[in-house]
Amino acid sequence: MNTPKIFESEYRFCKILWKNEPIKSGLLVQMCADELGWKPSTTYTVIKRLTERGVVITEKMIVRALVKEDEAQVSEINDLLDNKFNGSCPAFLAAFSKSGKMTEKDIDEIQKMIDAIRAQNE
Repeated sequence: MNTPKIFESEYRFCKILWKNEPIKSGLLVQMCADELGWKPSTTYTVIKRLTERGVVITEKMIVRALVKEDEAQVSEINDLLDNKFNGSCPAFLAAFSKSGKMTEKDIDEIQKMIDAIRAQNE
């Protein structure tokens, strides 16, 4: 199954939903007003759009996600790799490593992931 596209403003909404679901729509509207500065109509419009695309569902005024946070993240990373790095994870890591944003801890964690993947493939 392909994960539906979640655009940036919708993603900020989803982060609130993922953290608090299942949640009554009225409370979700209030949280979006508090955290995002959205009007109620904006939140209800986003809920409607995400429902139409199969990202969320509302039943008896309770909203919950059909797409999990990690699924949305994997989809975004795959799109990034495909669109910007020709599908190459090494090219992505090379570019990211040049950004200066990788700490020693990050490098150690990445190495552990590589070691675990390598062990699974043996």
